[in-house]
Amino acid sequence: MDSLKFSTILLSLLSLAIITQAPDPKYLTRLCPNTTTFTSNSTYQANLNLLLSSLSSNSTRNNINGFYNVSAGKDPDEVYGMFLCRGDVSNSVCRNCVNFATKDVLEKCPNETVATIWYDECELRYSNRNFFSAEYDSPIFFSNRYYVTVEPERFNQLVAITLSNISTRAASAPSGDKKFAVQQANYNMQILHTLVQCTPDLSTPDCRRCLAGAISKLGNCCDGKQGGIVIFARCNIRYELYEFYNATAADEAVPAPPPVALSPPPASGSETRRKGKVDNALFNLSTSCIHIQFILTLVFRNL
Repeated sequence: MDSLKFSTILLSLLSLAIITQAPDPKYLTRLCPNTTTFTSNSTYQANLNLLLSSLSSNSTRNNINGFYNVSAGKDPDEVYGMFLCRGDVSNSVCRNCVNFATKDVLEKCPNETVATIWYDECELRYSNRNFFSAEYDSPIFFSNRYYVTVEPERFNQLVAITLSNISTRAASAPSGDKKFAVQQANYNMQILHTLVQCTPDLSTPDCRRCLAGAISKLGNCCDGKQGGIVIFARCNIRYELYEFYNATAADEAVPAPPPVALSPPPASGSETRRKGKVDNALFNLSTSCIHIQFILTLVFRNL
């Protein structure tokens, strides 16, 4: 009887653990160029394992705003890597996504020296070249397979204008803060959802320049498409005709700037004139007192 109770409790705990386990991130796509590969048990593989372990362990930190980059090893076997979580996701969702990605990328891009994997919640990238530098930064494109059927040119313009507007807002965030913004726009009885994001370490001009470059590439992949993504190493943009982010969490992640404090209004003309009259009266009274004192002094001297 006791063993039956124990088995029942154990099964209940296992069921609860399965239910409460964090869901896997939503996989979008990957880029495995397959131009160069590494051999098993090589120095590069050892450095890659160290790098992925570092990315995974640092994803648990709460003070990095969903971004971390690091390198491991020395040239010619040095590996560069980073992760960037979407600006509206929680720390726990970011951590789960990065941990999952460090394992998933090795399965989807086995023995690749360069790989990028993209989920709804985060991006993870590694390479044998320093992609932190713009010199080696080339874009990655993804697009929705469906086209808009009503006024595609106007839709393209709306996408570009909306993304440009929020790029300014994202880029203006202080260095180290989340450089992230979302916005909605109306299109033909539908809602256009847009998102831009830079890595937090970028300066305002560099973030703005990166996002502008991404927007300029939309014609290469996404002309007339219902959705599209352009990814650079340091920034990315996305738009869809469905909500792919948490709008409430996005507003909380990047609050609106505080209102500008207004200076007190200047004194009105009547108050100025009134003050002038009072000052003149006091001056006249003071002058009169001096005159009286002078006359009294002369009188007492003659007595």
